[in-house]
Amino acid sequence: MSEHEAAEAVEVVDHPDAERYEVTVDGVLAGRAEYVRGPGQISFTHTEVDQAFGGRGLAGQLARKALDDAKASGLEVLPFCPFFRDWIGKHPDYAALVPANRRAEFGL
Repeated sequence: MSEHEAAEAVEVVDHPDAERYEVTVDGVLAGRAEYVRGPGQISFTHTEVDQAFGGRGLAGQLARKALDDAKASGLEVLPFCPFFRDWIGKHPDYAALVPANRRAEFGL
């Protein structure tokens, strides 16, 4: 990590009215994770980080914050977004958020 990257202010915020989490770097929108909430569950549908901000792990920070929030709210997670699906696969401690009877559907 360069000194510049270490000094950057990265923030991940949920915007429920827009149904998305946003990640900003020094106040500039860098990416988003879109979702749809239903009764007792949240479906992640799309994650995108601007190429100018690529390679900094911002999508992973989006995923971690969104999944931590889902866990804290007692929501089941449906990772329709390929990034979320892959991220959960690499961080198996989050797999329990996906309903057991749906894990195979997502390759988990």
